[in-house]
Amino acid sequence: MQRLRVRFGRGEEVKFIAHLDIVRFWERAFRRAEIPLAYSQGFTPHPRISLAAPLPVGVTSEFELMDVWLKQWMPPKSFLMKVAQQLPRGFEIFDVLEVGLHLPSLQSAVIFAEYHVGIKTEKKEREIQDSLDSLLHAKQLPWQHYRGKEVHRYDLRALIDNLWLISYHSDPEPFASRVVAGEANGFPKNSQNFLGEKQSHLVSGELHEKPLCVLGMKLRCDTTGSGRPEQVISALSFPDYPEFMHRTRLMLNNNE
Repeated sequence: MQRLRVRFGRGEEVKFIAHLDIVRFWERAFRRAEIPLAYSQGFTPHPRISLAAPLPVGVTSEFELMDVWLKQWMPPKSFLMKVAQQLPRGFEIFDVLEVGLHLPSLQSAVIFAEYHVGIKTEKKEREIQDSLDSLLHAKQLPWQHYRGKEVHRYDLRALIDNLWLISYHSDPEPFASRVVAGEANGFPKNSQNFLGEKQSHLVSGELHEKPLCVLGMKLRCDTTGSGRPEQVISALSFPDYPEFMHRTRLMLNNNE
């Protein structure tokens, strides 16, 4: 038995795929790659695949974590090479590491998620910074949203660990070209894999009327609750929906 930890990314092309469909996608990709998956026991065995934290629909990422159990040992590099050949545009594997079989589950180990969030706004840079400071100094932020017909009430402030202003561009078109090239401030060099042509159109075509503000967010992401970037944007009194939301990191507890 072997346990591999996979870091992968989800790009523009597949950002609207729901969590369960992503799990099924990986099952099919592993079968096509002839990976010797281990299965659960019971009447309906399933491949032992575990994702750290569901990625909200519409959010891209460069730091999704997944544990895969194999019934036969294989070099992590061989696993990566075989699976990479089966991936469509929009999915990419960055790292594969062997981890201990008896480590806690990924779901129980995740504590925070970090995001880069782009929003077009008429607010001035100083006003945005003041809003961030005000929210971070608040002790509570009562919030509610609907799940079907049910109202879910909670303290949004408890889900926010930190907020910061990455960049503010009053002329976003030059910034757009650098985002797509993976060179903009606050974006990794490989971010062009996740923003794609559609994001370029959003920035260069629709954002020329308003400045582009890019925020960094460190939100709680554990078994008791997870912060959502679009709700934080709303709490900061931005009237528009984010132009993009990109998860840059999942943080595990010290035992991992």
